[in-house]
Amino acid sequence: MSDLEATLRSLVDSSSVVVSSGDRLAGKVGSAITRGDQRYKEKQEEPPRRKPGLAPVSQMKNTSVGVAPLSILHALGRAISLDRQGSVRGLAEHWGCLKYTLALDGSQQKDMSLSEEGRSTQHQHKNVQARELGVGFGVAAVEHLLRERYPEHRVSIIPADLVLRAGWPKTRLWYRPRFFAEVWRPGERAVVLPVVCKGHHGRRSSSYPQLASASAHVEAVHIGPWNRTPALVLSTELSMKGPIVVHALAADGDGGVLPAQEEELNSASRDVSRYPKIIKPAQGASPEEGLSGFHVLPQHAGWFRTVLARTDVAGLVAFTGDGSVTAPYLTNQQGRRYYTQQSHAAVSSVRNIKETVLGTPCVGTEHVFRLSGDRVEAFSGLAEDLFDILKQGNVDKYRREVDARYARLPKAQWDRSWGGAVSVRPDGSVLAIRRLKAQCCW
Repeated sequence: MSDLEATLRSLVDSSSVVVSSGDRLAGKVGSAITRGDQRYKEKQEEPPRRKPGLAPVSQMKNTSVGVAPLSILHALGRAISLDRQGSVRGLAEHWGCLKYTLALDGSQQKDMSLSEEGRSTQHQHKNVQARELGVGFGVAAVEHLLRERYPEHRVSIIPADLVLRAGWPKTRLWYRPRFFAEVWRPGERAVVLPVVCKGHHGRRSSSYPQLASASAHVEAVHIGPWNRTPALVLSTELSMKGPIVVHALAADGDGGVLPAQEEELNSASRDVSRYPKIIKPAQGASPEEGLSGFHVLPQHAGWFRTVLARTDVAGLVAFTGDGSVTAPYLTNQQGRRYYTQQSHAAVSSVRNIKETVLGTPCVGTEHVFRLSGDRVEAFSGLAEDLFDILKQGNVDKYRREVDARYARLPKAQWDRSWGGAVSVRPDGSVLAIRRLKAQCCW
């Protein structure tokens, strides 16, 4: 076995990532919130509103999640596929996850850790690594926790900023969650939780101020009745010496519920313009109050679920590199035009590849890069029949097909026929890496 093949095979070796919660963590974060609010007051500034009742994650059965490095990279790639942070305008944003191909080590020990290369990252790149790997591990932990709580349901992770743009355009509010986690099943109501995922290279204590800060971001969105929306905040400790640990707290509540209306998911989302205000009901002698933030009232619940589901599949189609199919799933305020324009010539992504991965015909896009000097080919895509369904605009049918056919757990394994490492997520998306096949040059 060559060194490159050994490296690629290690990407599908599963190891444990500890998910830590508990009263001690909640107490330390509470103290960090108190100190943070005091600093605001000393500067004669109003402290931000924070999510009340952050507590240990309830009903957590397993304190670790078994996951392969490639599954973490895949989770990160899917989560950022609509970020539009660079000139690629979103169509190749997900390739950014590949820069961490050698950063994770799960092959030599029980618990996943940073590899020697992952620990050697310096200066501003270290902050970027912590932020982005914090998303990858945070998403994996959120899915794990919600699968335990809702074992018969699916979990979709959707960029919150993009969803909120459809209803509250050009708002100057800085606080907002990083993602929405939608817990759904065809034909049933959905539960939506605001989520914040952060990361750092420090000690456990570095997670306390991160989670304290996250408490203000998840408080910025209320879905349904005021102050009853559940939420999750996570901070990943990317230790330079020990194993990787995800610290998590939750706010429980009976809000965040959206109606079952699957057939409406096939209709185009519409933009609305609402004032960013959370309505706090009157209490005793206190009158009704408008607080800064985003409030999805009961009369907006159907619209909100449609935007969530269509933004989710927009990210899925963007993962295949197809801008023309991505665009109809977004509204004008969400940036539909970005996916109908020419992308940067050097970094754009085009859906023009068909591959059979783990026996399933897939369509998607490819990227060639070097890994320790060797040329490597990466493929990202979606099962061809699922892509055809989304190309027809049928979100309802897509969700029913995924629910009926795909496992609820992510899978990573070596595909001998394809010749590389493969990750398959419960949404039907695929991320695969192999040595670039030799080509004749004349």
